[in-house]
This record gives sequence, structure tokens and C-alpha cells, in this order.
Amino acid sequence: MTVLAIALPDCRSSKFDIFSADADVRLARRIRRDTVEKGRDIGTVLDQYSKFVKPAFDDFILPTKKYADIIIPRGGDNHVAIDLIVQHIRTKLGQHDLCKIYPNLYVIQSTFQIRGMHTLIRDSQTTKHDFVFYADRLIRLVVEHGLGHLPFTEKQVITPTGSVYTGVDFCKRLCGVSVIRSGESMENALRACCKGIKIGKILIHREGDNGQQLIYEKLPTDISDRHVLLLDPILGTGNSAVQAISLLIKKGVPESNIIFLNLISAPQGVHVVCKHFPRIKIVTSEIEVGLNEDYRVIPGMGEFGDRYFGTDDE
Repeated sequence: MTVLAIALPDCRSSKFDIFSADADVRLARRIRRDTVEKGRDIGTVLDQYSKFVKPAFDDFILPTKKYADIIIPRGGDNHVAIDLIVQHIRTKLGQHDLCKIYPNLYVIQSTFQIRGMHTLIRDSQTTKHDFVFYADRLIRLVVEHGLGHLPFTEKQVITPTGSVYTGVDFCKRLCGVSVIRSGESMENALRACCKGIKIGKILIHREGDNGQQLIYEKLPTDISDRHVLLLDPILGTGNSAVQAISLLIKKGVPESNIIFLNLISAPQGVHVVCKHFPRIKIVTSEIEVGLNEDYRVIPGMGEFGDRYFGTDDE
């Protein structure tokens, strides 16, 4: 009854692990089990198999294979396939919970180097020089990771040894858009990675109107034909990001052509952006705990623009 349950359409949304062995293997296992453990003779086992077991499998189980996400040839004996699945599951379990909800959210894999840099830029006692130095390092990692999500074309080149190397060609139609002013801190890393890239500007008033008042915009005239890297180091409530992305879409940029790059993201902001724009990609280096009563990201790193450009009160 348990096996036949998967033939029911209502049960197909449930999670089943099925290792389908070859018919000969299944029959051999049945004969060994029934003769050794149940004391039955081979003739009775074969008669039951041919009259009931095999027809039931052909009528109910075999047709459901088309609904399977993964089919493992040779079943449990296929150790290579099982090992690949186990590695994939371990990778998924190691991701932040939000990545399991939103497949368009990408968090850079954490290392001791990345954690160390986060520790320094989050420390309120870190000097401006060190803050800028380590923030730039993190920003460069985020930008490089974001560029990896752009489309590419295959390209062959001849190496100095006369050999053929098959690689890829970078996306040519690309531009950046920084959200003034914190987003401007990410421009140097983008220019270092993409020589001669065009960068537009968006200024959004973050107070008094729920962070959604557009003050200024200057964008490339052909932005609708480009992939856009939206730059803002902090994703907090998500209101400013929604306004910026809405402007880009209004200018003709396809939603799927937008990659939003930031250093840290609050879960509330991720929810807001991903629910409004499920086809954009968000690339960040760390997911925060959340927002406090003043809608500031916690643990956070303070006012990023002031600390980066040296205009904080201290």
C-alpha cells in the first residue's frame, strides 16, 4: 500500500526517495527474501510475481517515473550518483534559510577571510582607513560574484603554445547603477572589473515618505538594451531598492536583466524585493539578523556612507 500510494496524484507533492532497480534485480531480491526468510518455494514466488507484483508495478509505479525529479540508474548500488546527491543536499543545508525560499538570492560562501573582514568593518572602533580598505575588498568579491551571473557565449582562442582553448566571452551590454550615496562606494570595484563601464545614478529620499521618493536619476540612454548591476551596500527595509528597481523597469530594463549587489541584507528587505521582483538576482555577502525599531539593520555596520566617505559625526 505504501508503494502504491505514489500512484495517487494527491501524493505526488510529497517527498519520496525511490531507488528503482532493474526488473531482474528486483525479482532476485524477492526470491531470496521469500525463500530464505519466509520459507516459500520458488514456484509460488514466481507465480505471485507474474500474476500480481509485476502487473501492479507496470500499471501503477512505472508510469509515475515521469514525475520524478531524479532517477538513479541501478538504484542503491549507484554510489557515484548517490554521492553527488548527498553533496548537493549538504550544500543546500549549508545555505541560509532565505536561499531555500528564494532561488534568486545568492549569498557568497563564507570563509574565515570574509568573516574577518566583516568583523573589522562592523567594529565601531575601526578607523576610516581600515574601514575603506576592508569594505573595498568585500565589495570586490561581491562584484566578481555578481558578474558570474551574467550570460556568456562560448569562445575559442589560440594560446601561445598553439593550442586551442575553449572558454567564454564576457557579456558586452552591461552597465552599473549606483544608489547615491552609499552605492557610489561600489563603483571603483565595478570599474576595476569592467573597463570603461557606464555607470548611472539614482538618488532616493530615504526619510519622510517611507523611503520611496525619487529625487534624481541619470541613466544611460540605451539602458533598456543592457544588463544592469544595481549597487547599494545595505539592503534594509527594501523600500529604496523597490523604488530603484521600479525605475529601471520603467526605463525598459527587463526584470531578469537586473542584478542587485550589496554587502549585507536584512531578511525583511529580501522578502520585500523578492516578492515584488521574483526574476531579479540579489547577490550579498551576509544576511543580517533583522531591523530594529528605528528600521536600522542589526547587527549592521552603522551609516555606511558616512563611515566610508568620512562624514560621520566623529
